[in-house]
Amino acid sequence: MESRLGNPKNTIEIIKKYDFVFQKKFGQNFLIDTRVLDKIIAAAEITKEDMVVEIGPGIGTMTQYLAEAAGCVAAVEIDSNLIPILKDTLQAYKNVILIHNDILKVDIAGLARKYNQGRSIKVVANLPYYITTPIIMGLFEKNVPVQNITVMVQKEVADRMQTGPGSKDYGALSLAVQYYASPYLVANVPPNCFLPRPKVGSAVIRLTRYAEPPVQVQDPALMFRLIRASFSQRRKTLLNGLSHSAELSFEKEQIAAAIANLGLPPAVRGETLSLEQFARLCDTLLQKGNVSC
Repeated sequence: MESRLGNPKNTIEIIKKYDFVFQKKFGQNFLIDTRVLDKIIAAAEITKEDMVVEIGPGIGTMTQYLAEAAGCVAAVEIDSNLIPILKDTLQAYKNVILIHNDILKVDIAGLARKYNQGRSIKVVANLPYYITTPIIMGLFEKNVPVQNITVMVQKEVADRMQTGPGSKDYGALSLAVQYYASPYLVANVPPNCFLPRPKVGSAVIRLTRYAEPPVQVQDPALMFRLIRASFSQRRKTLLNGLSHSAELSFEKEQIAAAIANLGLPPAVRGETLSLEQFARLCDTLLQKGNVSC
C-alpha cells in the first residue's frame, strides 16, 4: 500500500503536507522503523479476533499495522492537530475507531463493552515518557479487561518494570507492575528509530496480565503503601522508612517485630524484599491487630 507509513520518507511527506509541528508537551516521537513495528505486532500476539486500544497513534504509523492484524482498533489521540492527519492516513481502514481524547479520561472498559462484547482487549502504545506510569497503572488498577499491554517506553522505565530485588532499578514500579502482570522485554530501540530523535534509548515491553496476582495479600492497598514508604528514601532502612512515613501509623516497635517475624535482619532495606515478602509483611502487621493504618 503506497500510503503505508513506517519509513522516514512517507512520515516526512505527511508531516510536510500538513505543516505539522511536534508538541513537546505531548512527548511526540514518531516511530520510523518497520522492523520495530513488526516486532511490536508479533509480541502483542494480535489476531483478527482481537480488539486493540492504541494510545497515542500520532500520524497513524502503528495504527495501520494494527488495523491489518486486528479485528478492531480504537485509536485514542489527545492532540487535535493530529486528528485530520489520522483521518487521511487511516481512511482505507474501516476497522479503526478514532477517538480524540486524553487516554486518562477514556472509559476503556466501556469501549470493550461497546465494541468487543466486554471481552479482554489488548493495548499497544508508543507512550510519552512523562506519563508512562499513570497510564499503565491506571489500566491495571481500574480493572480494565486487558489481556496484555505492549508498549514503547523509556529504556530505564522498561528496566525498572522487569527487574528484581537488589537491583539499582528495583523499586515501587517494579513491584506494582509485577503484582498485576508478567513483564517481557521485547526489544531495545535506539533513538535513530524515531522522528525526531529522543535524547534517551527506548524499549518495547509486553505486560501480560495475570488472571490472579502471583501473591495473596489481605490488603493490597496497604501493601502498596508499605512499598511506597520503603522506597521513598532508598538509603533508609526498611524500619526507618516505614516508621517515618506519613502514609502509615504503625509504631516503630510494631514494625520491628513484624520484620523480625519474617526472619529479616533489623537493618534490612526495602530494596532487598521480594513482592512475596512485602505481602507477608503486610499480613503480619494486620494480624497483630493494627488495622487503623
